[in-house]
Amino acid sequence: MDKVLYMKIEIRGAEKLSFRERQVVALKEMGKSTEEISKTLKITASTIATLYNRARNKGYEVVIVLPGDVLGIYGGEDDELEE
Repeated sequence: MDKVLYMKIEIRGAEKLSFRERQVVALKEMGKSTEEISKTLKITASTIATLYNRARNKGYEVVIVLPGDVLGIYGGEDDELEE
């Protein structure tokens, strides 16, 4: 059976951001391009840049939470170190 990867993205300091800034930050941190964000949110690329820069100036921190076994460091099948 294939493993399913669950990844959680947490934006610390999100309470400082406007709703639109949170949307842009979340999509950017998920790896979406400006063009994809523009289509999704129906706003221009310059508006995205403005919102993203405002959010960065307000200070937030993105934390990505991954299960330990995804990195192969907890009880993996290949515990030997490669040289």
